[in-house]
Formats: sequence, C-alpha cells, structure tokens
Amino acid sequence: MLDIEQIRTLLPHRFPMLLVDRILELEPGKRSVGLKNVTINEDFFNGHFPGQAMMPGVLIIEAMAQVGGVLMLSLSEYGDKLPVLAAMENVRFRRPVVPGDTLITEAELKYFRKPFGKVKLTSKVDDEIAVQCEITFGLLDRRQTEMPTLGKESVKE
Repeated sequence: MLDIEQIRTLLPHRFPMLLVDRILELEPGKRSVGLKNVTINEDFFNGHFPGQAMMPGVLIIEAMAQVGGVLMLSLSEYGDKLPVLAAMENVRFRRPVVPGDTLITEAELKYFRKPFGKVKLTSKVDDEIAVQCEITFGLLDRRQTEMPTLGKESVKE
C-alpha cells in the first residue's frame, strides 16, 4: 500500500491534478489498485453540473491513468520516467461518479515494449463498474526542473 506522500514521490502531479489518494495494492510490473475519494469540495463540481454534481469523464480517465502511471513507474528502472498518454481504446462509461463515491481503479499491465506499455483499467464504485478502458503509455525522460545558474557570460550589462 502507498499513501499520498509515497504517490507524490512517484507521480509529478500536484493539486488540483493529483487524482489518486491511495494505492491499495501494488504488484510491480503486473497490477495496481488505487483509490480516489470523490468529495463535493472538488472545484470541478462548481460547474459540473449545478444541481446534479457528476465527476467529469475526462477527470475519471485521468484518475485511472494515474493509477496506471504508478504501475508503469513501479519498476525501479523506470521510476525516473514520466508516463504520458499515447492512446486510449475501448473507453466505456457505465455509471456516473458523484460526490461521496469512492472510486476504486484496478490497472493490469497487458504488455510493455520500451518505451510503451498498455494497461487495462477498470474503475468501480460499490463493486459496480463505472468506467473501463485501455491506455497506452509512453515513458519520457523527465525535464530537469531546477533553475539554471546564470554565469557571468550570460548576463548582459
């Protein structure tokens, strides 16, 4: 199991785009199970939809992709990579996700051929399938985020 701080060491996402609260199960290179607590306090509920709050489908997919991203980064040789979406297939929305729901996403690695991997994802609420899809990830090198130091030669007077 990974808590939020351990997830933050793997994924580069931060508020408001970090959409997985906990990893419940992790078999590196095989499968992961993640949890997202959906609360009315999420900013997107202000406009989606007034009077009938629903989590936007694209954000459900993003939450699912983050569970898949943890799976892709669970192998130590890829922990320094950045998982990005390369393709989505067979996306099926089965039920709305609303405030108060706990979204449980299971990710299963279908294949990995450097630098791409395909993950089968299923998200459920109360054991009822909410969304299913397959996502192909590409693993990119992460950019260095430190500020460059400016030498005397780069400063014009």
